[in-house]
Amino acid sequence: MGATGGIIERYRQYLPVTARTPLVAMGEGNTPMVLSRSIGPELGCKALYFKLEGCNPTGSFKDRGMAMAIAKALEKGAKRIICASTGNTSASAAAYGARYELRCIVLVPAGAGEVAVGKLAQAMAYGARVIAVKGSFDAALRLVREASARLDIELVNSVNPNRIEGQKTGAFEIVDDLGDSPDLLCIPVGNAGNITAYWKGFKEYWQVAKARNLPRMMGFQAEGAAPIVRGEPVELPVTIASAIRIGNPASWKPALVARDESNGMIEAVSDDQIIDAYLRLARSEGVFCEPASAASVAGLMKLPSLGVPLAGKTVVCIITGNGLKDPSTAERRARVDFEFVEPVLDRVEALIGAPVTRI
Repeated sequence: MGATGGIIERYRQYLPVTARTPLVAMGEGNTPMVLSRSIGPELGCKALYFKLEGCNPTGSFKDRGMAMAIAKALEKGAKRIICASTGNTSASAAAYGARYELRCIVLVPAGAGEVAVGKLAQAMAYGARVIAVKGSFDAALRLVREASARLDIELVNSVNPNRIEGQKTGAFEIVDDLGDSPDLLCIPVGNAGNITAYWKGFKEYWQVAKARNLPRMMGFQAEGAAPIVRGEPVELPVTIASAIRIGNPASWKPALVARDESNGMIEAVSDDQIIDAYLRLARSEGVFCEPASAASVAGLMKLPSLGVPLAGKTVVCIITGNGLKDPSTAERRARVDFEFVEPVLDRVEALIGAPVTRI
C-alpha cells in the first residue's frame, strides 16, 4: 500500500469500485493480529488471536466500512452525509466527512449514558452537527433512514451496503495473516453489520481459493440487548456495552444467515462477564478495549459451557474498538485505588518494599 493507502487500494479487486470511485483512505485496515499469551493457553486453544480494530484511524472497525461508503457517496456527487449512532459510527463518519468536505449530521440517542463520552467528543471535534433524539438508537436509525429517503443526503449507517463491503476486508486480512480462515471467529453483535460483513469476506476469499476453509461465526450480544438471542426486538435495551446497546438490529436477517451457513451461534453474555473479560484483556494481555469489544472474549470464554470444544482450535476475537472510546468504564470498574505518599524516597521504599540489590 501507499503511504496513505487503505482498504480500497489494497483490496480493490474484491470491492465494488469503478474507475470513477475516489481512492478514499486514511490508512484504515491492516490492523494487528496479537497472539494471546494467557487466555488462549488457558482455554486450550491451538492459537488465539486478538484482531485490534481499535488501531484504525478513529479507533474502531467502523473506518473500514466508512471508507467505502464515503467513496461511493463522493462518486454520486453527495455533499452531505447522515447517520444514527451509539458513538463509533458518528466518530468515523465525522472524520471521513471532514477529510472529504462532506457536511456530516449525526443523530444520537439522548439518554444519559447512551453514547460514550470519548466517541461523542470525537464527532464534535471533527465538526459534525450532533442532534440528540429523545429515544433509543433504533428510533434514531428510523429517522435517518426516513430523512435520507426524502432529502438530498447520503445515509452511511451499516444499512448502506457499501459499509458491509468495506468491513468484509477484515476477514481478508485475517486469511492473509494466517494463511487460511480460523476455526472460530468470535465477534460482538449490535446492529449485526460486522458479523454479516466478516462472513461475506470469508466466503468470497474461499470462493476464489484464497482460503481452504470457512470459520464458524460466533456472535455475542449483551444479555440486556439480545434481540437475536431472544427472537424478538428489545424495546429498551440495557447494557454497559453502549456500542451494542441495540434492540432491533438492522442486519438481523443477514446475521442469522451468517450464523446458520457457518454452523455458528449467536449467544448472550452478561455485563459482569463483559467486564470480567474487559479487565482480563487489559491486565493479562495488555489489550485495552471498549466494553462492547470484550463481548467477543467473554463469549469465547463461555463457549466450553455451551458445548463448543476449543482444544486445538485456531480462534480470532475481533476487538472492535479502543478502550479510550469509553474511559469512564475503566474509571468506574477497574477498582484502582490510588495510594498517596510524601515525596520522600524512604517513604516510597517503605510503601513498595526494599530495593532490589543489583550485583
